[in-house]
Amino acid sequence: MTWAALLVAAVGCYLLKLAGLSVPAKVLENPLVDRVADLLPVALLSALIGVQVLGDGSRLVLDARLVGLGVAVVALLLRAPFIVVVFSAALAAALVRLL
Repeated sequence: MTWAALLVAAVGCYLLKLAGLSVPAKVLENPLVDRVADLLPVALLSALIGVQVLGDGSRLVLDARLVGLGVAVVALLLRAPFIVVVFSAALAAALVRLL
C-alpha cells in the first residue's frame, strides 16, 4: 500500500510540473500572474511557520517557540546573517524552556 501511494504521489508531482511547463508564455507575462507567483511562496512559508510555532495538534499553544520566532524576527530586522538568526532563535527558545 505504501508503494502505491508513493507511486501515485510521484506521478502526480510529475504531472503537476508538466502542467506548469505547458502554460503559454502569454499567460506568464501577465503582471497579476507575476505578482502572485512572487508572493505565493512567502504566504505559504508564513502559514507553515505559523502552524509550526503556534500549533500542537488541534490546539493553539503559546510557548518557547513563539519567543524564538520573535528573536528571529528581530535578528532579521537587524540584518543578521542567517546562521546568527537560527542560533539566536534556538538559544532564546532554549533559555525560555529552561526557565
